[in-house]
Amino acid sequence: MTKKISLHDFQSYLAARLAGTGDQTAAGLLGIQAGSEYWLLDLADSGEIVPLTPLTTVPLTRPWFAGIANIRGNLYSAVDFSAFLGKEPTPQNASSRLLLIGTRHGSNAALLVTRMIGLRNVEALNAEPSDPAAPAWAHESYSDNEGRRWKKLKVRELLADETFMDIGV
Repeated sequence: MTKKISLHDFQSYLAARLAGTGDQTAAGLLGIQAGSEYWLLDLADSGEIVPLTPLTTVPLTRPWFAGIANIRGNLYSAVDFSAFLGKEPTPQNASSRLLLIGTRHGSNAALLVTRMIGLRNVEALNAEPSDPAAPAWAHESYSDNEGRRWKKLKVRELLADETFMDIGV
């Protein structure tokens, strides 16, 4: 009988396999789109990707706090990443996704993103000068051969950011 594994176990296995094929940063970057911006995350930090489920709104929270999501019986606080960045709110449609970023770091946090782009190879990107005004979780940036600018999201630093964790108005 075939052994069943969870999606999280499969993603961990995939990240380990990608890491084993060479430099993790070269093969293990996940691309996402938040509003009109493109972001990269280390695959090991990206967490599980789930289709958008109904979100329960929470009163007296910041406009960028999308609500609470119930994912297989576990509650996750969902932040509209585009709105958190001060951009337009993410449309909640079939291409929107929840990226469960906090599980690995002991937090049930999720990012509501416009869409998943897929795996990216940092060797195919050109490093851009870092932005000293950017928060600690978004210093690195890259450009690709199509002229798109990618920012690298450092999940641990984002979860430690007081602004990100302060959802109350």
